Amino acid sequence: MSIKEQMQADLKEAMKSGDVFLRDCVRLLNAAIKQVEVDTRNSLDDSGVIKILKSAYKQREDAAQAYKNAGREDLYEQESKEMQVILRYLPAQLSDEQLENKLREIIADTGASSPKDLGKVMAAAKALSEVADGRRISTMAKSLLGANA
Repeated sequence: MSIKEQMQADLKEAMKSGDVFLRDCVRLLNAAIKQVEVDTRNSLDDSGVIKILKSAYKQREDAAQAYKNAGREDLYEQESKEMQVILRYLPAQLSDEQLENKLREIIADTGASSPKDLGKVMAAAKALSEVADGRRISTMAKSLLGANA
């Protein structure tokens, strides 16, 4: 089952059960996907949907942080709940240990030895973008290259 099909099934279930929050959240995500499909005149596959969902997750993460800093716990909770819904549809993220192992392999494969080689490592780590946040990849790569120097 594709991600879009799963979202449609969840939308129907939310409507049947009366879960207004889930219904509205999935509708919002569907609208974002539909907007990109209309703009590009293409039907998105799972990788395209994942990019949109990651973008939506990042927007909510930034908003949640801003609300928390402003002391708006009610809005922070709302954004956090929406983030949990988005995570349902994203591939499972790598743990820190798994990410570190993958980055060590990439560093060995590219022959990177210092922080100057971060660009090579990040280019090779593009394949990990679906299962790890870019910030996490960059931070861990920097620390690993710094430790190798």
